[in-house]
Amino acid sequence: MLRELKITNLALVSELHIEFGSGLIVLTGETGAGKSIILQAIHLLAGGKAARSWVRTGAEQAVVEALFEISPRHGILAEIENSGFTVDDGIIIKRILSARGRSKFYINGSLANARLASEICAGLLSVAGQHEHQQLLAPRYHLDFLDTVGELSSRRQEVAGLYGRYRQLKIELERLRDRERDREQKRDFLTFQTREITEAQLVVGEDEKLAEEKSRLKSSDELNHLGRKSYGLLHDAASNLLPQVRKNLEQMAELDKSVVGLSENIAGLCYQLEDQLPVLRDYLDQIPSDPAQLEIICSRIDQLQQLKRKYGSELEDVIAYGRQAASELAELENLDHNLAELNTELKDVEKKLLYKAGKLSLERKKIAGELCQRLVRELKGLALEHARFEINFVNDEAAPLDRMTAGGIDRPEFFFSANPGEPPKPVSRVASGGELSRLMLALKCLPARQDQVETVIFDEIDAGISGKAAESVAGKIRELANCSQVLCITHLPQIASGADEHFRVTKLVHNQRTKTAITRLAADEVHREIGRMLDGDSVTDQTLAYARELLQRNKPNE
Repeated sequence: MLRELKITNLALVSELHIEFGSGLIVLTGETGAGKSIILQAIHLLAGGKAARSWVRTGAEQAVVEALFEISPRHGILAEIENSGFTVDDGIIIKRILSARGRSKFYINGSLANARLASEICAGLLSVAGQHEHQQLLAPRYHLDFLDTVGELSSRRQEVAGLYGRYRQLKIELERLRDRERDREQKRDFLTFQTREITEAQLVVGEDEKLAEEKSRLKSSDELNHLGRKSYGLLHDAASNLLPQVRKNLEQMAELDKSVVGLSENIAGLCYQLEDQLPVLRDYLDQIPSDPAQLEIICSRIDQLQQLKRKYGSELEDVIAYGRQAASELAELENLDHNLAELNTELKDVEKKLLYKAGKLSLERKKIAGELCQRLVRELKGLALEHARFEINFVNDEAAPLDRMTAGGIDRPEFFFSANPGEPPKPVSRVASGGELSRLMLALKCLPARQDQVETVIFDEIDAGISGKAAESVAGKIRELANCSQVLCITHLPQIASGADEHFRVTKLVHNQRTKTAITRLAADEVHREIGRMLDGDSVTDQTLAYARELLQRNKPNE
């Protein structure tokens, strides 16, 4: 169950640290005070999408951190430990949301991903927010409700995996069949391309080297003229001028010691120049001047340019294209074999998929019957004594594979009737706001009673409820709190008066900044908050007396 929640710089909350006990915990306050901040924080911890605007103005980041106490028999423990995290008495999930929109998740102090955080939160708590009321009206979500209550998620995932593989095989098979239809034409084309590239014997960088060689051959006469003229000048200097320069500087060094270094440096340069003369002579002897070789190089360059125009802008691209063409050609050669293998695998997957989906469908229909009976009992305890609830599976004459989805072959829809003599009809057509709230409460009670979750959060489950219905909802929530921790955001005094812990949410202005605060109410403060919920700002002694009566009625053991 949720034991602690810390929120920093999230929306209107600058800093908040709440410790929760067990049983029924309520949060009350004026509309707009910020009661939904708890749901917003849970949404972030569960990997939900976040907006940069959620970070409090002026802060660099928002931080949400929760400590969950986990029962040793809880099934989520194995998943957490298999993911590499150690669990002693509990687990801490933390999310940091930066003002730039980036997020980081931590589990027990170590980095984690959003997927794992979402899976852990889904296994530890259940949230019934106002958006889920709308999901209850949409038949496409009814399958999720059924599988959750029936604990069929693992079997559904198995079907989804087989369906994913089935779809992949179908797409691959269609691709190969398309190739089969134009196999001969494609084979001739790929054979030509592969042969053309292979016979060219391409080498990466060859085109650049050939361009340099071409430039050298075209300039051979000019290179030869300039080189030999330079060699003659340097040879004359090395033979006549440089020896005289060295001799003169040696004499100067004998007369002035400060010239010794200069004399030695110039002498060294003279010797280096003499050493380079043979190098220049060898270069001149090797300057190519073969017109035939120039023609061969130009022809090769043209060949490479043609290949690059066809298959890629660089030789590396041409070589890669050749490899791909050879791979496709090999696939065409083995097409019949690959088609046979793919067909065999597809039939095997189809058989497994139909078997698993059929078995899952039978389980769903069995559980649907049991669920309807259990749900009707829950609804009777919510002042819907004549309620009828049915789960109807859409009859479709199409073949099972044609109506198969990742969720299987079933499309259930919830039918409901609250009035005697009226047949059940789709929930979206007959349920009022108050009836929808009670139906949602009943649906949430079922997995909680099965110990599937240890914490249930209700966000204004009392929408559209008053009078006797309000009393019944309050009683059902208190009953649920006997087996699960229940956090309830409410405007109903009937619910709030049965709380084990009561928090009041207020909006304050401090230092010209608005912020939301959540305060745990002491026992002698609770009746005043109940009075406010009853009469707003017009609380009288009679209102307070009735608030005390509500508290005494709903907490008979105290």
